[in-house]
Amino acid sequence: MTTKVIVETDKAPKAIGPYSQAVGFNGLLFCSGQIAIDPETDEIIDGGVEAQTARVMANLSAVLDARGLDFSHVIRTTIYLKNMTDFDKVNDIYGRFFDSNPPARATVEVSRLPKDVLVEIDMIAAVPEPKKEQGDDTEE
Repeated sequence: MTTKVIVETDKAPKAIGPYSQAVGFNGLLFCSGQIAIDPETDEIIDGGVEAQTARVMANLSAVLDARGLDFSHVIRTTIYLKNMTDFDKVNDIYGRFFDSNPPARATVEVSRLPKDVLVEIDMIAAVPEPKKEQGDDTEE
């Protein structure tokens, strides 16, 4: 993928600003930060940081899926927390999505997040090159 590809799905919240849910370029997919918005209602979900983290991961899963990817393709994440005391709770939920070979990650505490949510996560995923058919020696 050497051209810029905009990824959009109605299974994740619409962008709430001038950005895309994800942008693919040169074999990478850059997923914008997701927060705990239910894509069906466009509302922040009820519940604490665990419920919000689960919703964020579901939103990111939908964005990855729109490009035919899953969490095994993720190579880098950043977690933004309103309060670092929630680290263990968020880490527990987040870790359930990475059975093996987890991505590189940074976790930071921030003073405020969009819509006053408790957690936001962004991701970068590697897009596998299409497999060539046996006997296909043509260059793309």
